[in-house]
Amino acid sequence: MIYTVGGIKGGTGKTTISVNLAVWLAKQGGDVLLVDADEQESATDFTSFREHTLNGETNYTAVKLTGDQLRSQVTKLSSKYDHIVIDSGGRDTISQRAALVISDVSLFPFRPRSFDFWTITKVQNLISEIRTVNPELRAMVFINQADIRSEDNRETAEQLKEIEGFEFIPDMVCNRKAFALAGGQGLAVFELSPQDAKASKEINALFKAIPQ
Repeated sequence: MIYTVGGIKGGTGKTTISVNLAVWLAKQGGDVLLVDADEQESATDFTSFREHTLNGETNYTAVKLTGDQLRSQVTKLSSKYDHIVIDSGGRDTISQRAALVISDVSLFPFRPRSFDFWTITKVQNLISEIRTVNPELRAMVFINQADIRSEDNRETAEQLKEIEGFEFIPDMVCNRKAFALAGGQGLAVFELSPQDAKASKEINALFKAIPQ
């Protein structure tokens, strides 16, 4: 499977989802390629932290690919891996479009009670265009960085359910300190010690809902 974690606006936690997904898939026994297609190179930084923390044992392969070469290179590499996770960044770029054209699943995180929710029309238009060349692309939305306790989570979930052409994943991931602590060490949140049981449960539930 090829997964692209994308969106039109930054700050929704796309890299956090991408790197945790890559590690999670590797932990399931898959041979995983993590592609950093974001100019900020946050996934590349995460991998560097991980190499330092785990003495070079990342459990996945990581590459940096952007622009037009992303599509051709990932297509060539796809037969060598069980899963490919592409962190495409938070703008409508050539890199993100190239990633979506070759993906099986696209994942779009949204925060509750924030302006990024109002970018959904642009995301819908993007996916509509991509489906003219990749009609089988599955587009999935979910709440990321949710409030621990808030009515806004429920209201945003109700709105996301109504988006035509997208599948809503009800398993939300809350805004927990453990994600930042783990990311700074190059670890998935479920690898952190001591472990945040709630954060680990949320991320596991989200990933189990994604096609594999």
